[in-house]
Amino acid sequence: MLTLGIESSCDDTAAAVVKDDFTLLASVLTSQDNIHTRFGGVVPELASRSHLESIVPVVNSALAEAGVTLGDIDLIAATQGPGLIGSLLVGFSYAKALSYVTKIPCVGVDHMAGHILSVFLAEEHPQFPFVALVVSGGTSSIYLAENFTSFTLLGRTRDDAAGEAFDKVAKLLGFPYPGGPIVSRTATNGDSAAISFPRSWLEKDSLDFSFSGLKTSVLNHCNREKQKNNELHLPDICASFQEAACDVLVQKTISAAKSQRVRSVVMGGGVSANPRLREMMDEHCRREKLHLFIPDPVYCTDNGAMIAVAGIQAFKKRPDCSLNRDVYCRSVLA
Repeated sequence: MLTLGIESSCDDTAAAVVKDDFTLLASVLTSQDNIHTRFGGVVPELASRSHLESIVPVVNSALAEAGVTLGDIDLIAATQGPGLIGSLLVGFSYAKALSYVTKIPCVGVDHMAGHILSVFLAEEHPQFPFVALVVSGGTSSIYLAENFTSFTLLGRTRDDAAGEAFDKVAKLLGFPYPGGPIVSRTATNGDSAAISFPRSWLEKDSLDFSFSGLKTSVLNHCNREKQKNNELHLPDICASFQEAACDVLVQKTISAAKSQRVRSVVMGGGVSANPRLREMMDEHCRREKLHLFIPDPVYCTDNGAMIAVAGIQAFKKRPDCSLNRDVYCRSVLA
């Protein structure tokens, strides 16, 4: 069984071909960073227009890279939500049109399920149940994954997502978009204990996140230093901010695993490619004797392969291929 996975939830157009044993045959992605950089963030209308230009070449490239034709595909899986509505409509409508013309079954996939299951693209797989931290520019959530299609939300961000906070801090420090990776790289030369930025733990035993206060604290620190005519030491600011953000993400994920009495922890989403977050999560999991599973960085960010993996499982559970389904902006897993 060959599955064509299509992803267009935000500003990356991606497609992949995956076997039902999770063997990846091809994965192609076109980034729009050069389009949105001058605006300091993703412009939804420009994103959807770019998807329109890229979707056919990207899918054709994925098929060619896999050495197959559309006639060899047994299932089409496309991101149905959450994300930018205009962007989602391009990929999902294209997938439904392909399905209608070719009679190949088509399933809609929740983007969060894709990130949770992206770990199955790696050589080592976790056993169910496990706790999954999905952390990106659009979400910071903790799930209990009971099987391939059953996910329970344990905690979520109440304001900014972690990746969003990274990008906003990058912007106020003068870094170009996308700034999150630049903050991470700059932090490698800084002292993570130089500045005592706050950790938002919220109520006792809460597994929710809040990063707006941390972002504001960085802004206030910069303003105070400027008022004193002090030069900003960007590496220390980045390292201290990153440490505070990662500390909360790790501590709450470990707390979730312990409260659910599971032995495996999974990370997914663009921010899970952050080296310090991976290092800190690994340290804490080893200390608590938990097994940590993280996909390769290339599969942490949005990609078609994770959508194919989630689509295979969704189709096995419920082969509903009705073409009257529509996209949605908020996750159905929330």
